[in-house]
Amino acid sequence: MIGGGPGPLPDLGYPTPARRGTHLAVLGVGLLLAVVLRMILLPTDGFRGDLDQFVLWVHGLATQPFGRAYDQNLSFPPVMVYIWGVLAALEPAFRTATDAADPVIRAVMKTPASLADLAIGLLVALELRGRPRWAIAAGLAILLHPAVIDVSAWWGQYESIYVLSGLVAFMLAVRGHPLPAAAFLGVALMTKPQALPLLVPFAAWFLARGGVRGAALAGIVGAAVVALLWLPFLAAGGPAAYARNLSEYQGDIFAVLSLRAWNVWWLLQEFWAGGQFVLDGTPIVGPLTFRHLGYLAAGLLEVVVFVAVYRSPTRRTLALGLAAAILVAFTFLTTMHERYAFGALIFLVLLIPERRILALWVALGIVMTLNLLAAIPPSEQIGALLPISGPLGVAGSLAMIALTFLVLRETVASAREPAPVLRAA
Repeated sequence: MIGGGPGPLPDLGYPTPARRGTHLAVLGVGLLLAVVLRMILLPTDGFRGDLDQFVLWVHGLATQPFGRAYDQNLSFPPVMVYIWGVLAALEPAFRTATDAADPVIRAVMKTPASLADLAIGLLVALELRGRPRWAIAAGLAILLHPAVIDVSAWWGQYESIYVLSGLVAFMLAVRGHPLPAAAFLGVALMTKPQALPLLVPFAAWFLARGGVRGAALAGIVGAAVVALLWLPFLAAGGPAAYARNLSEYQGDIFAVLSLRAWNVWWLLQEFWAGGQFVLDGTPIVGPLTFRHLGYLAAGLLEVVVFVAVYRSPTRRTLALGLAAAILVAFTFLTTMHERYAFGALIFLVLLIPERRILALWVALGIVMTLNLLAAIPPSEQIGALLPISGPLGVAGSLAMIALTFLVLRETVASAREPAPVLRAA
């Protein structure tokens, strides 16, 4: 069995117990501030349209048999159904609430993602604990980042939950525990379909580290987790109903080039339709549509990510590969929402002790934050200051395209580094 992957960054030591206490105190104060900020935002309206839909689904879980969850038009795999099922069981008000008009209901709905934010921040600090100052800086950068707070505590979206599972999978993988890593990757995939790009670098990692046998075992474990998570919904045809629901959302409701995501398709909408939505099923040549072109471009670049991680399955290349895979999907696939680059912000922060990566991470955070604020402004004043269309949207899209290629270049460059010697367990 293959074991002993590269662990966290080398321990540079805590100079004194007093300084260690200072580091912990700073992290504690930052964590407290992060909690307070989220508690203030939890009851707010946020992204009210989506919150209303989520509450309606939880109401269905509270009033109907759990196994028939996918009788509703749910667009999420089973992990979110389990989480919402817990909320339905803990809060009796969901038996009557069918929208997010009640601030208590809004706070309850936003709590799981906000808790995941906090867990991500602490895990990032843990991963970088060998360099204490960077560990504190990175952990607080996630806990207090406006884009992270915006998506979870204000909007009430659930990106942080699948990213948390992906981060745990990363930490297990680089410590030589591929099968538990595969299990957590399965959980991530069953949380939101936006976790699918994570498969590319992890598949390369499992294949490079464990060979065909190791990759097959990881695949079996991941598939087993997926099957177990679907078990309660099989009798009522849950998987087939979910596939139909997802097809309806992707092929009809959200079938546009870009849903306010600053990417290559937003540029096309800007210059072709003045910022208006354009159907991604629009034919280009014969049966070839914009969606097909997006699949082709993203697929080719994901192959680059796969090859890079396979050639050099190091901690650094895997972190870069995960960020690059997410950014490639965000930038080149159609139907992207503005928040779908969220995971890249988390995986890049693991490498911020490097100056170039720090610069990329800061730039990505700025562009993401501006995109989020422009897409769903918290006030009319901010909406007027940061219009989603026009020069700002063009500049933001160009910046995101450039950042995607820069992270991809770092991933390819990392692949030129020698891979660590694998040792038998």
